[in-house]
Amino acid sequence: MKENQFILTFVILVVSTIFAGCNSKSGTGAGLGALIGGGIGQLAGKDTESTLAGAAIGAGAGYIIGSQQENKEIENNPDSFVKVPFTNSDGTITTIALRKVDSGYVGPKGEYYEQLPTQKELKIKYGH
Repeated sequence: MKENQFILTFVILVVSTIFAGCNSKSGTGAGLGALIGGGIGQLAGKDTESTLAGAAIGAGAGYIIGSQQENKEIENNPDSFVKVPFTNSDGTITTIALRKVDSGYVGPKGEYYEQLPTQKELKIKYGH
């Protein structure tokens, strides 16, 4: 039974890594961190709880590392990004850095826009 739980958990972690890592370094980091952390948790505790705890810790750490890499990429390659400001409902301004890709733009959360997103689209995703 425990072997089946490990296999199921491993498959879930691999699939989440594939889907989470499609468009952003933070997503890729979270997915890889979950996979590695889950493996370490399984080896250390040899039960599902340890595997899931390791996956959660690994996902958080991977997300942080991936986000830092994205920030460095923006600083080092400013021509491959477009910064788009928008006004929040409280009057504050939020600026989002969108990465230029072949025929569109990718946002910090990994979402894809076929064209430069409108203020309304960004406000829904990032506003407050």
